[in-house]
Amino acid sequence: MALVAIALAIVVAGCTSSESNTDSQDSSNTDATGTAAKATAVLTPTPVERDSDNQPLSTPELVEFLTPSVVQIAVDLGRGQGVGTGVILDEEGLILTNWHVVEGAVTITVAFENGEVAEAELFRRDPQLDLAIVKVEGQSGLKPAIFGDSEALQIGEDVVAIGHALGLRGGPTVSKGVVSALDRTIVGEVGGDLTGLVQTDAAISEGNSGGPLVNMFGEVVGINTAKINVGDRIGFAININAAKTAAYSLIAQGPVPPPGFLGVGGVDVTRALARALRLPVGEGFGVTIIEPGSPAAEAGIELDDIIVQLDDTEITRGQDLTDFLRDHPSGSDVRIRVVRDAQFLVSLEATLIERPER
Repeated sequence: MALVAIALAIVVAGCTSSESNTDSQDSSNTDATGTAAKATAVLTPTPVERDSDNQPLSTPELVEFLTPSVVQIAVDLGRGQGVGTGVILDEEGLILTNWHVVEGAVTITVAFENGEVAEAELFRRDPQLDLAIVKVEGQSGLKPAIFGDSEALQIGEDVVAIGHALGLRGGPTVSKGVVSALDRTIVGEVGGDLTGLVQTDAAISEGNSGGPLVNMFGEVVGINTAKINVGDRIGFAININAAKTAAYSLIAQGPVPPPGFLGVGGVDVTRALARALRLPVGEGFGVTIIEPGSPAAEAGIELDDIIVQLDDTEITRGQDLTDFLRDHPSGSDVRIRVVRDAQFLVSLEATLIERPER
């Protein structure tokens, strides 16, 4: 079980909460009140182009500039409470956060930098990317954050994480670090692997989830989402290009069919790993977790299989798998090709389902 031993199943989300509620809401098709959701005309966030006259901000200047765009999110889970962070998307009251911050929430409360507090409703969600949008009504003077370009990030570049760590009183917590790596994949729960992540050594603590990772020009380049409990200062943010693309789509198009669920978790097979394990392929997605009763289990996928193709799509990493599932909703029949026992190419078939509620 070489791949299973390598899998980093130690990742925990950076959200602080007590006991979660298993009756989570499905806002892909309904809003927080249970009413069928409709496409909503709103002001969508747009990135601001940086000209040659723009200069990096000092950390105090950056914090002063961005803090009005960062909110604290408190949730009542019925049998416990949770605290996270959100980023203001537009002047109409839309706020971007992590799905795991608001999943299963009975009520959602948003606290703004100016001291005002408002009740929010779940507006849209994207569990595959661990993103959600909540909406508040009747708030004026909201300051949307400025979105940068995560494709322009460089390893070693200074970044700042802002969020309501541990739900402490007195405003958000600020930590500074660098971009440690790009395009990371981490193993979460089954079907919940996160891909294309920005790794940073800026401290990310419980309660930071949903808050911004910001470059020194005050542009949001990531949404803080997870950390690893072992190791020192290893945190991850969803790259902002993926986050804002998902947000724009959810806002403009309204509810979309939930992505198909295959029921596997795993690790990217890199060329170095393939060489070390003497694998016959240089890239792919190594299966380390299989959900019992899932389409993957029914199709006959086994631990340590390496998924290399879904239909006509080549799978070289977890991001390819995530992208494929986002484009193939529940009910889709897919052909799967896996490398097994480092020598056999096996063809399988599966029918995707909706992601089970937990």
